[in-house]
Amino acid sequence: MTGVVDHPAPVEPVRAGTVRAALPAALRKLHPRHQLANPVMFVVWAGSVLVTALTAVDPSGFGLAVAASLWGTVLFANLAEAVAEDRGRAQAAALRRTTAETTARRLTGDGEERVPGTALRLGDRVVVEAGEVIPGDGEVVAGIASVDESAITGESAPVVRESGGDRSAVTAGTTVLSDRIVVEVTARPGETFVDRMIALVEGARRQKTPNEIALTILLSALTAIFLLAVVALQPMAGYSGGPLPVVVLTALLVCLIPTTIGALLSAIGIAGMDRLVRRNVLATSGRAVEAAGDVDTLLLDKTGTITYGNRRATALHPADGVAEQELAEAARLSSLADETPEGASVLALCAERCGASGPPVGAEHVPFTARTRMSGADLDGRQVRKGAASAVRDWAGGLPAGVAAAVERISSGGGTPLVVAERRADAVRVLGVIALSDVVKPGMAERFAALRAMGIRTVMVTGDNERTARAIAAEAGVDDHLAEARPEDKLELIRAEQRGGRLVAMTGDGTNDAPALAQADVGVAMNTGTAAAKEAANMVDLDSDPTKLIEIVEIGKQLLITRGALTTFSIANDLAKYFALLPALFGAIHPQLDALNIMRLATPTSAILSAVVFNALIIVALIPLALRGVRYRPTGAGPLLRRNLLIYGLGGLVTPFAGITLIDLVIRVVV
Repeated sequence: MTGVVDHPAPVEPVRAGTVRAALPAALRKLHPRHQLANPVMFVVWAGSVLVTALTAVDPSGFGLAVAASLWGTVLFANLAEAVAEDRGRAQAAALRRTTAETTARRLTGDGEERVPGTALRLGDRVVVEAGEVIPGDGEVVAGIASVDESAITGESAPVVRESGGDRSAVTAGTTVLSDRIVVEVTARPGETFVDRMIALVEGARRQKTPNEIALTILLSALTAIFLLAVVALQPMAGYSGGPLPVVVLTALLVCLIPTTIGALLSAIGIAGMDRLVRRNVLATSGRAVEAAGDVDTLLLDKTGTITYGNRRATALHPADGVAEQELAEAARLSSLADETPEGASVLALCAERCGASGPPVGAEHVPFTARTRMSGADLDGRQVRKGAASAVRDWAGGLPAGVAAAVERISSGGGTPLVVAERRADAVRVLGVIALSDVVKPGMAERFAALRAMGIRTVMVTGDNERTARAIAAEAGVDDHLAEARPEDKLELIRAEQRGGRLVAMTGDGTNDAPALAQADVGVAMNTGTAAAKEAANMVDLDSDPTKLIEIVEIGKQLLITRGALTTFSIANDLAKYFALLPALFGAIHPQLDALNIMRLATPTSAILSAVVFNALIIVALIPLALRGVRYRPTGAGPLLRRNLLIYGLGGLVTPFAGITLIDLVIRVVV
């Protein structure tokens, strides 16, 4: 894990209304069955029950205060978990509204029948037309339509879904805006992506991750050790000057065991998953989120991730004796009938160079076709053509040396050259070359540099030839690239990385990506992708943004850093409490311990009570930090450890001294 802990960025605070809404759930979590899931807090719960029972038999103000503080500790731990779960309930409610009962038009052998959406089964085919809600997750098997997915993704712009290819998947609860599609259902009722997301944000199916289980075992072991140590104090105290009350021993145990991190551990995990959900990423398990924080190798597709989806016109290279203005005007004229994205980018570049103008009157436009590989226009006896270098060369009868050199230069740099030529009567003139380039998205080089600083190796995967791939990789700043990649090449690359002991993450959207997505430790499928890709991956990006893989890695690292930071704080916090409790308890019996009574607490009773009250209040103070996470910046493991110890280790040592001393002063005044 890499990254540097830092002061958390300002975020929306935990509001009083949120706390009030979560309080009933926190009270319900006082049930022993729930407490058993957290060994540390179960010990605190058992101690609370014991102290309450002893105080009921032999009432005292001290016993009542200790019992109230212990119950407060358990309640505040439950509250942290309940608030973390409640933060996702608003989103779950919105998602649940999309699963309201819908009527499906199921196809039968005789036509179609109207049935409730809940009656659909795997393999059923339904018809959905404009204005109707898609009743279940599925694949478009016929037709093409514009679909409103704002209820799921929050993106207001409609998307196109069509049969075949990698844009065939549709999600239950989305609305068809135009045309008609036939959808084959691929998920049972109650098992759609929306249903799984609702369960995820409500925490109903969140299981502990391996690191969380390991930390729980460590905390349980520490709790057992301190339990034995506190039990051993009783005969020692009896030998030295009299047995300690069970209430005091229970309070001492609760103060010494790692209650702070034990209370917040579940909330940290839930909040980490919630941050992922708020970015419209559905994870099948917390294990995938945690693995994202430990990723060593990141595989990214070139098109749409590192570069924009389509090549763009970036430069004009006039032939000898031709002005750039003339080339731009001819390129614009020849692109008016070119409806491809590349044609639109040529028009944009020409408008920038020579100004925008409407189509010429009387021009006969020649659209681009795959056969001719050219587009153009005929006007007043003049024919203008723009297209692939080989196609224009054949049309014009050859290319001038300067133009041929420009074509070779652009191709060598990984670009695509388009040649522009005109024919008047019997004279043909080649005007120049338009350079199309895969434009690297802004800021990608900086993001890859940041990933490199985290210790993550980036690999660009593309179907382009080696020369083009090398040029784009160098411009984007990735560490390596895989050119002319086939599905089996991606799979073998992932296996090779894993054999080297590295964790691999990748994105994909097609059926041909499914084997690699299944093999990767973190596989992120696009929601627009095929059902095979989404089933193979352990995360689905509802926004279908391939660059989000970088954010997922950052969220995973933030989860691990937050857990590590609060564990450091908790252990340091417990260490500081030794100086509050042990000298105060045994100072009268062993005067030499008075030198360790740094806080100069009033009495052993006030020392115990102050520590127990502080133990409960510090959980409340740390709930916002657990929910929003600890911010980090890319760095190595060494600086991370030093920063962690400096901020959270030192903070965990200093905070109890100040807090317990202040509470002791208040107790002196009250008593």
